[in-house]
Amino acid sequence: MVTDRTLIAQFKVAGAWIATAGAVIVVVMDPVSRWWVEDGAAAIENMLLASTALGYGACWVEGDALPREAQFKILLGVPSEKRVMALIPVGVAAEMPTPEKRPLEKVLHWEKY
Repeated sequence: MVTDRTLIAQFKVAGAWIATAGAVIVVVMDPVSRWWVEDGAAAIENMLLASTALGYGACWVEGDALPREAQFKILLGVPSEKRVMALIPVGVAAEMPTPEKRPLEKVLHWEKY
């Protein structure tokens, strides 16, 4: 986990708002494992749920981070054979919107879509 303000500011290339996070969890995986993508995704989901349960805001940043993987690996000293899968900025959210709950019949389909 990265908590150094100067270091966190360097992640803003993947999203300017990341610089305001209190911490950034950098998910580093070993692609030697057959299930590294699935394991990483499950770990990220658990981190997001735990952050929310503790009252923090968190976001899974992958699409804007992957093109900068080499830069982040150098910044953090991640070995070349490992992969930076995602960034998880964590902090006190400016707002915690309540998602609109849709009726079950709008999201559940039987037999066919």
